[in-house]
Amino acid sequence: MSKPTAVPSVSVTYAQQGTSTKANELGMRPMQERAYQKRGEQYLLIKSPPASGKSRALMFIALDKLENQGLQQAIIVVPEKAIGSSFHNEPLSQFGFWADWVVEPRWNLCDAPGGDNGGKVDAVKTFLNSDAKVLVCTHATFRFAVERFGIEVFDHRLIAVDEFHHVSANPDNKLGDHVRQFMTRDKTHIVAMTGSYFRGDAEAVLHPEDESKFDTVTYTYYEQLNGYQYLKQLDIGYYFYSGSYTDEIMAVLNPQEKTILHIPNVNSRESTKDKIREVEHIIEELGEWQGIDPQTGFQLVKTPDGQILKIADLVDDDPSKRDTVAAALKDPTQKNNRDHVDIIIALGMAKEGFDWIWCEHALTVGYRSSLTEIVQIIDVPPAMPPVRPAPALPT
Repeated sequence: MSKPTAVPSVSVTYAQQGTSTKANELGMRPMQERAYQKRGEQYLLIKSPPASGKSRALMFIALDKLENQGLQQAIIVVPEKAIGSSFHNEPLSQFGFWADWVVEPRWNLCDAPGGDNGGKVDAVKTFLNSDAKVLVCTHATFRFAVERFGIEVFDHRLIAVDEFHHVSANPDNKLGDHVRQFMTRDKTHIVAMTGSYFRGDAEAVLHPEDESKFDTVTYTYYEQLNGYQYLKQLDIGYYFYSGSYTDEIMAVLNPQEKTILHIPNVNSRESTKDKIREVEHIIEELGEWQGIDPQTGFQLVKTPDGQILKIADLVDDDPSKRDTVAAALKDPTQKNNRDHVDIIIALGMAKEGFDWIWCEHALTVGYRSSLTEIVQIIDVPPAMPPVRPAPALPT
């Protein structure tokens, strides 16, 4: 196994102020406190980096709207099921807040099996007719529900849209069209959240006249990154290769670093068109396969120096295998365990809303046509070690 090549990079150093993770008497970090100060706004747009605490900021705001602002229910809308875990129960009162965040298991539809249509859409209607307070579902489920039941049934409720850059001013964008309908009717509250308030195409997220109705909370990347206690440096580099990337992957993949590796889209020219074989080849390059951990689904690989790597494969299309791995990555009991996983290999997953505090290296193979996607991939939140985003590009 060859040693990784030194990748030319641009380096940025940070102040290590530690302010990003310090909480006030209500248990709120700086961005959350800033957002909570505007909790009375009907339309609120939160622009804030990953790991700044947008999910919890929404919990504080939603609880106030339900308790003090007369709203009947809160509906949290996320782009994919994996992000639904960000809104699991939180004992906020233990840290000084006046209430806990509680979502009944049946109303977190992201945890339920099955697709986004059918039974989950029916569950939205059941929720709207119930005394329950909080629902979590995907963008797709919400779109189907609005199309089936209309916008009026959502009156006097909070609609919170996570990863708001999925919305578009283009009338063909269903979620964007629904947001405009809600704002025209003017009988719901909307909280929009994103770490990248721009799209990867030429479309605007919102029309200027719609955006002007939102009160904006902005927490910059400079504030967030300078506010980390342990982040010293961010290196952004590029490695150019020729031929197949699988033949040169070890030039940039260091098994000693906690790495998230995004392989190229199967339709791109960087892909070999066989994503399963690509993952197998990467594993073979890392060392000798030792089997699969039955609890986590992680691939176990023994390196030439005797280290056993735990590799999370999110590329495999088998739902049972991928769901097992995804669940293991989300295990809250392992969040602070540095040894839980060593390398994550993904294709379309583990980008938006994905938190891995131990990540040291974000390695992306091939071009990305969307700047939004690049930002979301790089922004795996760094807490302890420095992060080296390093796209590998073909020559």
